[in-house]
Amino acid sequence: MRAPGRALWINGTIVRGEGATLSLFDRGARDGEGIFETLRVYRGEPFDWEPHMERLVLSAAELGFPVPPSPVRLREALGELLRAEGLEEAVARITVTRGVPGGRPVKTGAWIEAEPVAGRLWKGAREAQARAILSKRPFHPGSLGRYKTTSRIVYSLAREEARAAGADETLLASESGEVLEGATSNLFVVAGGEVLTPPLACGILPGIVRAWVLSACGRLGLRAREAAIPRGALAGADEVFLTNSVQEVVPVSVVEDHAIPRREVGLMLRGAYRERVTRGG
Repeated sequence: MRAPGRALWINGTIVRGEGATLSLFDRGARDGEGIFETLRVYRGEPFDWEPHMERLVLSAAELGFPVPPSPVRLREALGELLRAEGLEEAVARITVTRGVPGGRPVKTGAWIEAEPVAGRLWKGAREAQARAILSKRPFHPGSLGRYKTTSRIVYSLAREEARAAGADETLLASESGEVLEGATSNLFVVAGGEVLTPPLACGILPGIVRAWVLSACGRLGLRAREAAIPRGALAGADEVFLTNSVQEVVPVSVVEDHAIPRREVGLMLRGAYRERVTRGG
């Protein structure tokens, strides 16, 4: 199979196809020691750039990475890549690795990729009524669950469960039966007049859109808080919706074979997020 012909920015250079390579001595390639951020590009501009870069820089520091390229340099590089690909509406991923050991100082590896957004959207995100399933595997976020690392096999296997079932997303639950997050999203449930989401203390990813939803609920007069969400609570929920920076806010219409009765709150927040995108932040 031929390598894709699209361009990537790798360690300071834009390359295409088979030229897009990473040294096997790089700890990101060899051992999965990398972190990344994925975000939307609207009208040629990356959205929520600052919070994404804050999370990347903080993760690098807490995980003991060498100092990554500055957010200013990465922003310049993303602009170069978008122009090279002629992209205005896109999904961009910025990856930083722990680099090749042995040098003094050790330098991180870094690459940026961008692709048209249309190929990355769930069918349910386009229609504002996603279908979700529950993973058959118990999920343990562990001490690194709050970081976006490139060691993604647990999440990749969950995404494959969704594809096999014809669903948009797989929800991950602990052995004790608490639903924690989606394979690529944060989870919200509307029940008893409140918007509920699993606590960050569970070790889940502190999503950028998740944080925005919790803030927006206050402005919209909605009660919102963190709370444990047992598997059984999904069947009794008034609404379920999912969030991430690519899909935005997505109401869920079906979990497993159970129809979720309402979408009003999810649609309200989806509309408010879209207005924010239109304003540019």
